[in-house]
Amino acid sequence: MPPAPLDPATTVNVGVLTHAYPRYDGDVAGAFLERLMIELVARGHGMHVVAPADEGRGGREARHGVPITRVRYAPARRETLAYRGTAVATARSPAGLVWGISLMWRQARTIGRLWGEQRLDLVHANWWVPGGVSAWLAGRPYIVTLHGMDVVLLEQSAAARLVARRVLHGARAVTAVSSDLADRAARAAGIDRERILVQPMPIDAERFTRTSRGGGGVVTVGRLVPRKRFDVLLEALALVRAAGRALPLTIVGDGPERPRLERRATELGIAGQVRFVGEIPPPDIPGAIGDADVFAFPALGEGFGLVAAEALLCGVPVVAASDGGGVVDIVPESGPGRLVTADPQAFARAMGELAGDPDARRLAAVAGAALRRRLEPAGVAECFAALYQRVVSRGARAARA
Repeated sequence: MPPAPLDPATTVNVGVLTHAYPRYDGDVAGAFLERLMIELVARGHGMHVVAPADEGRGGREARHGVPITRVRYAPARRETLAYRGTAVATARSPAGLVWGISLMWRQARTIGRLWGEQRLDLVHANWWVPGGVSAWLAGRPYIVTLHGMDVVLLEQSAAARLVARRVLHGARAVTAVSSDLADRAARAAGIDRERILVQPMPIDAERFTRTSRGGGGVVTVGRLVPRKRFDVLLEALALVRAAGRALPLTIVGDGPERPRLERRATELGIAGQVRFVGEIPPPDIPGAIGDADVFAFPALGEGFGLVAAEALLCGVPVVAASDGGGVVDIVPESGPGRLVTADPQAFARAMGELAGDPDARRLAAVAGAALRRRLEPAGVAECFAALYQRVVSRGARAARA
């Protein structure tokens, strides 16, 4: 059933700043934001997305009823800061820094123009940089959502903290996609933790309709890089085998660590149990999780832990690292989940317990149903709509005082 339209008196016009927004159907860059935008537009709000151009492809367009302005900020061959997952690394070079500053300034000018043209009430900046900086430069009322790598940058760079404190203190509201990110951002930026609203982004729950029947062993999904800590998982699997149980492991994803991990599996004598399937398109993830007995998530400090949530949606129990960041908001400590230290012994014990528990999949399906209600686009849109209305109303009262 489509959402009931809001009373025009309660709708808001919002300019949305982001450096990631889908360029075509199936594009994963900022896909969660597009889900949120579509739902908010369906509720009568005016959402106007401002995102970077990509290699000369800029200008105005509309996707699924959402107007988008893609901002040109450099010669076409230099417009590669966004959509590739390399923005931070690229911006560290002198040329990358110049184009990054150009992007922030031009996005700020675009928001200033749209403010008058579209009669915007508020700016919603995603990631404190570059979006938050652009909102701050534009000098209009804004809120900021923290997503993950922007908080990592905040923790690692004194210069970043200096800028971020101005951006975050100037925001009318700050949200974060997990409680872990909210805690870390509050410490690093010196802001009151109570100011930060924890609200995950919506997930594409409609893709996850099958329920695991078990028998598929252990599955994990992620880019093969050191911070995902898949070596811990391989060593845990070897311990399970040494205890007399041979669980198969499927690793979905690719990256620079793959050759080393393949060698490590051979050294541990478990190469025959481990299947590296490489990177697959997001629509194929439910099939890859399939009939797993356990989903393993050893990664360090993830912003949210989306794939762990997706596993629970499939009724697959999850074992995750207790220092895994946002995943601790997702994975239960008992029943259909385990939060353990990121060492092989703890993972081996937890995987063995969950794989051998006949109730674990049933409880995982129950937890997945609760997550579905919490993270479906309609519920997340209602949360942000209420936040927008509170901020705009508060600003109107202050202006009258």
